[in-house]
Amino acid sequence: MKKSFGSINSNASAPVASEPTINVVSKESELAKREGILEERERLLAEKLQLSSEKIDQLEKLRKDLVSKLENSAEMSREEAKKVLLENLEHELASEISKKIRESEDEIKLIADEKAKEILADAMLHGVTDYISEFTTSRIQLPDEEMKGRIIGREGRNVKSFEQATGVDVVMDEESPNTLTLSSFDPVRREIAKISLERLIADGRIQPQRIEEIVQKSQEDVEKLMCQAGEKLCHDVEVFNMPREAMCTLGRFKYRYSYGQNMIQHTLEETRIGVELARELGADVNIVRLGCLLHDIGKILTDWDEGTHVERGVQFAKKFGFPQKVVDCIAQHHEDEPFSCVESIICYIADGISGARPGARHENVQDYIKRLKDIERIATSFDAVEKAFAVQAGREVRVIVTPDKISDDDLPKLVHDIGEQIQREVMVPGAVKITAIRESRYSDSFLTSGS
Repeated sequence: MKKSFGSINSNASAPVASEPTINVVSKESELAKREGILEERERLLAEKLQLSSEKIDQLEKLRKDLVSKLENSAEMSREEAKKVLLENLEHELASEISKKIRESEDEIKLIADEKAKEILADAMLHGVTDYISEFTTSRIQLPDEEMKGRIIGREGRNVKSFEQATGVDVVMDEESPNTLTLSSFDPVRREIAKISLERLIADGRIQPQRIEEIVQKSQEDVEKLMCQAGEKLCHDVEVFNMPREAMCTLGRFKYRYSYGQNMIQHTLEETRIGVELARELGADVNIVRLGCLLHDIGKILTDWDEGTHVERGVQFAKKFGFPQKVVDCIAQHHEDEPFSCVESIICYIADGISGARPGARHENVQDYIKRLKDIERIATSFDAVEKAFAVQAGREVRVIVTPDKISDDDLPKLVHDIGEQIQREVMVPGAVKITAIRESRYSDSFLTSGS
């Protein structure tokens, strides 16, 4: 049994051992064929790469030859040819570029106008003030006829003492026996005189010595009131480090009016508007705040050196060492000088908004019209002037001259002469800007062949 089992196992294992050997031989043969195919492909690929490289070299050589021939035939270098091509392309696209630019500009203007309106409207909203201006009266109501006689005094000594102490003129109207009129170009003096006279009437003791005492007391009280008004104005616009003297000077706005607009109210409005514009535009808020607050300070510096209120304001700002940009805001708020910074432009705009809003200022229409007509009359009285137009309430005069009668070199002298005569004959608030325009035009008509 064991032998036959052993023989059966040996016979059965022979065919199992031969199958792996056949498979290995077959796979080796197949791999050899594939390796041969791959080698052939690599050889063909190498030949193609070599051929491609040769063709590329030939094409590069051909390109260089063509470029060289083109440069020789056109007599220009590569850079010159490139420049010509770019110029031609730019010329072809010029109309399209201009069209796109115009479209972009129109769109920007539209957006800018709308944005500007929003900014100005918001600034004006913040500039609204509930300040109630107290218009100073120069008329005093007397209790009876006897009081007028007591004010005049024996041989007029009381009224003379009063006029000397206050610096105002006392005008007595015969048609209004119970009324006295106080006349003075200085509103502060007029206010002191008004308070003093009211106190004298209430006191009843009217004599030279008593008049001097009352006037002195009234002057001290008015000075205190002005300092308080200046302090309140500074605090209302959030300026807390103003020098005491400058603050009290600002308080004189309480009794100062410009075309019927109280200067404290105008300054408060303008400063609030200017601050909001500065915030919207990203400008220096503190510079605009101080520039707007001090822009009209020269109007109340009547005892300073002669000059316009702008020039006096500049001197005032320099005296107290304010920053140069604040000085520029004062100097440029009527365009007497070219704008040097965005802050001065903002002060100019804020001043215009506050002064030009409906109801802000008033003036006798006839006087206003007469002033403008006088300015135009003076300008046109010069032989070389053809036309003249007074604008900006008389602060600017545009003069059109006849080219045949005057040369460009003579225009500065003509402008100077017109300005001097206007200054002598017409009272204009602020400086007057005179612009002379000399323009030559030539035209002719021709008949065309198709006519």
